[in-house]
Amino acid sequence: MLQVTGVSLQYGSKKLFEDVNLKFTNGNCYGIIGANGAGKSTFLKVLSGEIEPNKGEVSLGKNERMSVLAQNQNKYDEETVLRTVMLGHRRLVEIMDEKDALYAHAEFSEEDGVRASELESEFAELGGWEAESEAQTLLNELDIPVPLHDRRMGDLDAKQKVRVLLAQALFGNPDVLLLDEPTNNLDLKTVRWLENYLLDFENTIIIVSHNRHFLNKVCTHICDVDFGKINLYLGNYDFWYQTSQLLARQQKDANKKAEQRAAELKEFIARFAANASKSRQATSRKKELERLTIVDFQPSLRKYPFIDFKYEREIGNDILFVEGLTKVGYFRDLSFTVQKGDKIGILSEQSTSTSMLYEVLTGKVQADAGTIRWGKTIEVSYFPQNNEDYFAGSDLTLIQWISQFSKDHYEEYLRGWLGRMLFSGEEALKSAKVLSGGERVRCMLAKMMLEGGNFLIFDEPTNHLDLESITALNNGLTSFKGCMLLTSHDQELMNTVCNRIIVLNGTKVYDKMTTFDEYLDSIG
Repeated sequence: MLQVTGVSLQYGSKKLFEDVNLKFTNGNCYGIIGANGAGKSTFLKVLSGEIEPNKGEVSLGKNERMSVLAQNQNKYDEETVLRTVMLGHRRLVEIMDEKDALYAHAEFSEEDGVRASELESEFAELGGWEAESEAQTLLNELDIPVPLHDRRMGDLDAKQKVRVLLAQALFGNPDVLLLDEPTNNLDLKTVRWLENYLLDFENTIIIVSHNRHFLNKVCTHICDVDFGKINLYLGNYDFWYQTSQLLARQQKDANKKAEQRAAELKEFIARFAANASKSRQATSRKKELERLTIVDFQPSLRKYPFIDFKYEREIGNDILFVEGLTKVGYFRDLSFTVQKGDKIGILSEQSTSTSMLYEVLTGKVQADAGTIRWGKTIEVSYFPQNNEDYFAGSDLTLIQWISQFSKDHYEEYLRGWLGRMLFSGEEALKSAKVLSGGERVRCMLAKMMLEGGNFLIFDEPTNHLDLESITALNNGLTSFKGCMLLTSHDQELMNTVCNRIIVLNGTKVYDKMTTFDEYLDSIG
């Protein structure tokens, strides 16, 4: 068990959280969520002891061990892969090293023998005899084959290092497991393996992640970092989101009713306070007014953009016909037809194949063979994975930039669209060329909404977005009534939006009306 008592942390005038009291217990998985900069990862560092709080304490149960997913991929470059994993249980490795040093003595003394006996006893208690086998099993299950186990970590590529460090965190059945963005740079197969591993994990897990599907799958509780507080909620991310939205609406409604009643009472008191026949009623209403509670309702620190794709031109019966489409090196002899209501998830092991398909379909790149026929009523709006060309070298302000894609160039109208995407006030005058990755994505989404296309194409739209923007995008795509092609590494987005899956592997190898999760289950 991990307990947090009266913890506060502040940097200068910036208060991250204050008087946090939480208890993390065995058998539960806690997801830490909050707006960018709220202090999620910092809170994990407080829990691990890497950062000392200004007030309060963090206490771990007696004889319990905490394991933390390492973020520095190059920290263990001089160690072997197998030893790196076992360093997840540092005390066990210290015992192994000391034992080896003792047994290497040319003259093994009686004192050495006593010490070796103590070490052997502790080694056995910590499961040392099974440790190497456990480390090898973890590596094999994470697709790090046996020939790599004795190689230096420095010889591995970045994706392999991530999996080794994950094995290190999981090694030795820690009592408390801290994971900061554990699904980053993991393929879908490994993410699913980790989900299943954590579902069977019997101790305490605390996670920071932007992967909503992952949080929904593994979390039993959500810790919400907001307003300088950390509040604990039972349930997964979706349950927290629905609950928080409901509570916010209920509080606003209650405040509105209280304000209306307060106005009625004040009016009555003002009219009849001096009237002798009404004085008793006026006094009664004064007491009621004093009892009225209007909560000082704070909007959350997290900001959700408003994403809603509408179109004016209705879709006819002919939408998109693709026949024998070939682009050498990407796909060949590709044929499919899009029907009304289709929201198609396009998948490929080679990510460049899906991007090239979208470039060909939108006419930006010429196919080597085959035909593409769009219906006469179709108006396409496209979100490319690489949006650099839309912003690089641009000296335009955001208002001028968004005006390029609007029929109405009135400034207040354009400011309204930018405001929906969280660019308010002076931010609308920022230069388009200095935007962050997430800001560019929000601008591209605003562009697409202004275009009003009835056929949307998205190539990895969640890259660079925070959890709030991804949730807003998910809601917008789910409610969209037109047709869509979508590729995303966000499993929750794919599963809740798409009703058909097409898989490319050179040519088309799978095409079925199904959800993304059902497709994954079908291939094991």
